[in-house]
Amino acid sequence: MNLYNIRLFVDVIQSGNFASAARLHNIDPSSVSRSISNLETDLGFRLFQRSTRRIVPTEAGSVYYEKVEKLVDSFDQAGEQALDMISQPKGVLRITACTSFGQRLLAPILPKLMSRYPELTIDLVLSDNQVNLIDEKIDLAIRFGEKPEGDFVATELTERKFKICASPIYLEKNNLSNDPRCLEQHNCLLFPMYGYHSEWKFRQKGKPAFKVPVKGHLYVTHGMTMTACAVSGLGPSMLPDWLCQEEINTGTLVNLFPDYDCTPTKFNTSAWLIYPSRDYMSAKLRIFIDFLKEEVIDHV
Repeated sequence: MNLYNIRLFVDVIQSGNFASAARLHNIDPSSVSRSISNLETDLGFRLFQRSTRRIVPTEAGSVYYEKVEKLVDSFDQAGEQALDMISQPKGVLRITACTSFGQRLLAPILPKLMSRYPELTIDLVLSDNQVNLIDEKIDLAIRFGEKPEGDFVATELTERKFKICASPIYLEKNNLSNDPRCLEQHNCLLFPMYGYHSEWKFRQKGKPAFKVPVKGHLYVTHGMTMTACAVSGLGPSMLPDWLCQEEINTGTLVNLFPDYDCTPTKFNTSAWLIYPSRDYMSAKLRIFIDFLKEEVIDHV
């Protein structure tokens, strides 16, 4: 019996349809359909009820999935462990992160990684929506906030820090004091996510934290675009370090309140490396995590 066909069957169940499974394997949906038909012929029973709108597993297909899903994973782990013993890290590593992080931090360091490990293939899935790690066969996700909960391993990359920035162009035309409360009188650049755009929080060492209500006429959903809007003089913005430090260093943005810590949501959040819980961590995943800690940690 063809193990590849069984693996495709598991991926169809987990991703929900032939098209999604095909994307995971970079093949046509028709090829997935043929593989599933061949597997059904080998088994002697139907795995799916097909209609024009969706496919659902048959009762026999559901039972079969429960039995083979962990076996397929075990086969994959066995191959990874054996390969790790005899060669440099190789194969496909599927990584997900938000688009701005991918553009700003990952893209510039990938040449160094890929020259160091020429047999490693990186499949970079950039999305500003949280990708399902299981359905999309993600090896590692980079996410921000409080420590994630769930059946995953979460390793802290670094603490997350923010700065309130504005451009010299804006500051020439608008007066700001060194007290963050002055932001109430300005049109700030805002991120349209629940909990992000109604108030910003500030604190100084040894003093109580306080909130500043903020308002603005421009909402931006993309981090690098937010930075570009701030540089263009459209208003003060709260940006993570990795989206503004370069601009602060070159003078195109000014850190308005260097004596304050700030956050749009909660203090003491971090950048997290998240990966599915497994008994064995492959060499390719281990070296990628080590590489991120080596190259990225000072910029996040």
